[in-house]
Parts: sequence; C-alpha cells; structure tokens
Amino acid sequence: MAVLLTSLNHIISLSLTRFPCASSSFSSYAHKFFLYPSSSASIRRFNRFSLKPTRSFASMSSSSSAPDGAEAITTAPYGSWKSPITADTVSGASKRLGGTAVDSRGRLVLLESRPNESGRGVLVIQGDETTDITPKDFAVRTLTQEYGGGAFRISSDDKLVFSNYKDQRLYKQAITDKVSSPKPITPDYGEPAVTYADGVFDSCFNRYITVREDGRQERSNPITTIVEVNLNREALEEPKVLVSGNDFYAFPRLDPKCERLAWIEWSHPNMPWDKAELWVGYISEGGNIDKRVCVAGCDPKYTESPTEPKWSSRGELFFVTDRKNGFWNIHKWIESTNEVVSVYPLDGEFAKPLWVFGTNSYEIIECSEEKNIIACSYRQKGKSYLGIVDDSQGSCSLLDIPLTDFDSITLGNQCLYIEGASAVLPPSVARVTLDQHKMKALSSEIVWSSSPDVLKYKAFFSVPELIEFPTEVPGQNAYAYFYPPTNPLYNASMEEKPPLLVKSHGGPTAESRGSLNLNIQYWTSRGWAFVDVNYGGSTGYGREYRERLLRRWGIVDVDDCCGCAKYLVSSGKADVKRLCISGGSAGGYTTLASLAFRDVFKAGASLYGVADLKMLKDEGQKFESRYIDNLVGDEKDFYERSPINFVDKFSCPIILFQGLEDKVVTPDQSRKIYKALKEKGLPVALVEYEGEQHGFRKAENIKYTLEQQMVFFARVVGGFEVADDITPLKIDNFDT
Repeated sequence: MAVLLTSLNHIISLSLTRFPCASSSFSSYAHKFFLYPSSSASIRRFNRFSLKPTRSFASMSSSSSAPDGAEAITTAPYGSWKSPITADTVSGASKRLGGTAVDSRGRLVLLESRPNESGRGVLVIQGDETTDITPKDFAVRTLTQEYGGGAFRISSDDKLVFSNYKDQRLYKQAITDKVSSPKPITPDYGEPAVTYADGVFDSCFNRYITVREDGRQERSNPITTIVEVNLNREALEEPKVLVSGNDFYAFPRLDPKCERLAWIEWSHPNMPWDKAELWVGYISEGGNIDKRVCVAGCDPKYTESPTEPKWSSRGELFFVTDRKNGFWNIHKWIESTNEVVSVYPLDGEFAKPLWVFGTNSYEIIECSEEKNIIACSYRQKGKSYLGIVDDSQGSCSLLDIPLTDFDSITLGNQCLYIEGASAVLPPSVARVTLDQHKMKALSSEIVWSSSPDVLKYKAFFSVPELIEFPTEVPGQNAYAYFYPPTNPLYNASMEEKPPLLVKSHGGPTAESRGSLNLNIQYWTSRGWAFVDVNYGGSTGYGREYRERLLRRWGIVDVDDCCGCAKYLVSSGKADVKRLCISGGSAGGYTTLASLAFRDVFKAGASLYGVADLKMLKDEGQKFESRYIDNLVGDEKDFYERSPINFVDKFSCPIILFQGLEDKVVTPDQSRKIYKALKEKGLPVALVEYEGEQHGFRKAENIKYTLEQQMVFFARVVGGFEVADDITPLKIDNFDT
C-alpha cells in the first residue's frame, strides 16, 4: 500500500507509495464525465477529460501580481487567496523518477514517469542532447509485487534490459546514438501473468539474473524465485530457476568475478523490514548455485532486516541491516569467519523500507587493502544527510550540496549522481564532483529536475517546520512537518486562524519528507495551513519507532494525527472549527478511521483508502497478504477498527477518490463506504477513474482530484470561496 504513495509522494502528496500505501513516492505508481448529471449520485467515472480551465495568474489585477512586495498586499480570508501554483502546474509539471544509471561513456540514463503521457515510463539518456531511448509503443515499468521498481538495468557494454508495462515481458535493447528496436527475451504467455524486477547481468554466462513473480497457476499467490534469462540464444526459452523455496526475493547481486550471488529473502508473515535474511550462493562451473551460506538474519540473537547487498571491486560484500542498535546501518561481511561488522555505527537510517525494488542508498566509490570509501545518505529525526564514510577511520564527512533530502545514489565517471530534493527544489538529480581524496565535494549542479520551471514560484513557497509533539503515551513524542500559509500578495485578518489540512501518509510503513511538494504548496499558497504527519509506525526513526504500530494500526496513527491537529490548534496555528484530514491508501484508512472513531476533524478526503480491513485481508495481493495481520491483530480487532462497521459514528462530510483498476485497495472499498455514508445522510461524493490503479498517474486525474478536494473543503467547512474558477462536483446530501 505504501509505494504508491511513494508513487504519488512528489506529485499528489496524498500518498507510492508506497498498502495502503510510499508511497512513495506521495509511486509511484482517467476519463469521461458529466459535471451536472441528472442522477443524484455523486459518482464520477472518467475515460476522457474536458474541464473548464482555471483562471490564470496572468489574468489577476496588476495591483496583486508582483510577488516582490512592491505592490499593495491584499487582506483576504485564508483559503481564498489567488496563487500561480495551479492544479495544472501541479499535475503537469512533475515527472517522477524511477531510477538512474550510467552507461559506458559516462552518460546519465534516467527513467521518467510522465503524467502528461498517462504516466508512461520513458528511459532518457543525457549526452550532448537529451534523447528518449524508449520507443513510443513501449513503457518501462514492472508490476512485480504491485509496486514494481528495478524495471531496467544497463550492462558495462551498453546492453539494456527492461520490463515493458503492457505485457510485462523483458526486452533487450542496444544503447546507441540512434534509438534501436527492443527485442523480447522472455516468453509470451498470452497475458501479463509473469513479471520481472531487479536484475543484474552475468557476463561470464551471458545471462540476466532477476527476480521473477509467476502467477500463471494462481494470480493472487504467485511463485517468487530468482531466475536466469539466457542472452545467448535467439529462440525464446523458459527462464531457469536458480533460487527458490521462500516466499519473497530481492536484490540478486553478483560479485565482480561472477563467482558468488548475494540476495535478500523473507517469508510470511514478515514484511522485509520486520525480518529478512541475506544469503550468498556459490556459482558452479555450470552456472548453478550448489552451495549457500546465510550472512545475516539467521542468528537467533538478532531480529534484523538486512537489505541492499553490494559487492566492492575487491569482492567484499557490504549491506545494510538494523541489528544491535535498531537502525539501518552499513555493515560488511567477513567471509573467512562468516562474521558481520559494522562499518559506521550511528542512530540513523541508511536505507528505506523495501516497498519497491532497486533502491540504491549507497555506493562504494573506492576500495583498497587499507580502506573503503562509501558515499551514502541517512536520516535522523526527520532530516537527511549526505556523507562519505571512510571505514578505516570510522569517520563520515558530510557533503554540502543544494539538495537537502536524498534518495538514491549512482556512481558516475569521477562523480556521483544524487537523487533528492530540498524545501525549495523539486525532485532532482545533482551531479557531484569530488576532490582527489573522494572526501569533499568540489562542485555540484542540477542536471535533471521533475519541474524545471518551478523556481519562478519560489516567493510563494511555504518552508516546512519540523515539529515534535506529545502523543497519547506519556513521555512519547511523534513528528511532523508543518507548512504555514504563505503568499506574498496576501494577509489574513489578525482575528482569523487558518484552516488546517492534516495529511496521513501511506504505507503505513513509510515516511513523509520535508522536501518541496507542489501539491502541498497548492494548499499553502491559497491560505491553508498544512501538516504532514510521521505518526508512530513511520520509518526514518529506527525499529522501535517503526514497531509502535504493530497490532495497533488504526489506533496509534489515528491518535497521532488527531494529536498533531490539536497541538497546532493549541499553538495558535490552526482554526479548531476548520480541521480537515486527507490521505491515500493506508493514509486513506487513517483518514476514515479518524473520522469514524474520533471527533476532531470537520471533513475528510480518502484516496483509494481502506474502509474494511477484513476485505483488504481477503482481497490483498501476496506481498501484503500477511502484513495486515501484524498491524491489526485478531478477528475482533479487524472488526472493531474497520470504519465500515461503524458508519453511525461518522458525523462530517467526506469525499472519496478511487481507481477502477486498483488491485491493492479494490474499488469495492470506496463504493461500500460511499453507499453507507450516503444512506446515513452525510454529505459525500465518490469519484472513480477508469484506467487508474493504486495511485493516480494521469495528469488530468491528479488535477481533478486536487481541485475537487479544495472546492469540497471550501464548501463544507470553509467560510471562504476559492479564487480558482472550478466547477464543483455534486455532493450527495448537500446539493439539492
């Protein structure tokens, strides 16, 4: 559920995410309608889009169009302010990044997901000119474990293998100066029942080793293995299974001599961040794995979740795990004694939860007999750091670059490519050149941006404040990012407090980040306060914080979101009569649970949210099929924490948004709660999008979702009129 909010994390921030997910994301991962239907139902179903354009910022009067403060500042109610950050700006400007790589010539290759092309994944190569290398009739994306990731890989001799979205087959393509035609390398099974992710080239046997999810026998319970795809033959053949027997696999990684394969595996009922194992298999002369050893995760003294194995040029195995101190730290395997040693112990997280394949949180940039130099990023109490670790000194030198929130790291030719963002920069890629000792940054420049023109709105950006607030448990705090209303052209009266939108992120095992999100700025630049809550159970704060949610989902997250809203009211930063909550996937569940079981919020918006926990358990895909057991508990808990079973407790307006092809949180979830709330007589509306899955990828759907939330909240709790020219959808039990 997470990724897709990870998936939307930077576009619609109501987060693939990652289950109810990311996320990301805010990934990860639309229509024909009638504005005034003759029917009283408030369901909107889309397959083609046609909506009246919003009023442009250029059409504003000259007295209010100078953000430098030279013109008069207007006093107007919160929520009614005009802003140049339109829904079109939010939905159309933000591309999502699905991974980076470097070819043999040192050119950066990126996977862009483009909302204006219905979310199509396109590989782009940067050279003298930026070139799309994915032909128009292909899209790079894998559906493995629903959330995907690790959809492509480039070899040292510029061979490209990628997963094609439509048929989920693997294709190979040569990276040349001209776009070449991809050729399939896996069989056509007549339907996309078999998916692949997170592969690596084996040059010794000319094969591609990858994770396969095979649903030919049972789509709801596919068999996951690590397989080899032969690259020698023209004739397609069934991939050969190399590793099997467990429920899940990730990160197959070969050593430099192609003699050892490392991988991560885990089994039900665990998620990979609960308990996992790192194995190394020794490759025989025939290419099989005849011997294997468990490196981490098998020692009963530790509960740990190893992730991201990586071999150095000298054949040393590094990985990240959270043994001993409960934080994901970088470790190294001493093969001769089968021991694990910490490279740089720190109460910080050097990795993220494994919602998507192919994450790359660190790179080994130099390796010798004396030392290893590792570029890495980590999180501590809501802040990101980029550093260079020297394991011989046990030291970490921090790098100062324009980005302040970091994701993946890719090693280039004499440089690093850093994916990240900041409070004023959207998701971007920075090229960082290091000094001769590889310990300091000589220079850095942004070479790719999800929203290249976004800086023209900088005067309207609300910069987040990291807040820490008390929870229901004495002595225990939670965290959030608070964004105050910000617009250089407006003030509100001294007597008025702003409306507050509380965002509950997806996952729920995920994390909100304090980086620029145009979705959030859409709200704050119109006079809303916005708070992005990292409730108990969020990542980035260590295992103990992450496990606060075990068997208490629907309690801890709800309490923390409500507690954060009340904290901001008591601090004088929000209007107690205009508190709203919104979230997607798991965040949608927290939204519905908050409205059902607490009396804090006056309205809510649920995006593909969970109303019935039992239905989620019964209909969920394999990856998360046991996740919910650990989060909820027994049958009584499932019943008592499902909002659908307590419709009588709802008392305020709700708007729902749902993709009709969602296999994580199925459309029946939104339909059931919509019907029940409508019959109860509460103001409610449901918007359904054809062609959308878990999270919205199409620009027109992202735009419509954002605008309709704004208008919905303004109408049902407002005290103001929105400045944008938006035609509201019909609200049942509200519009006559």
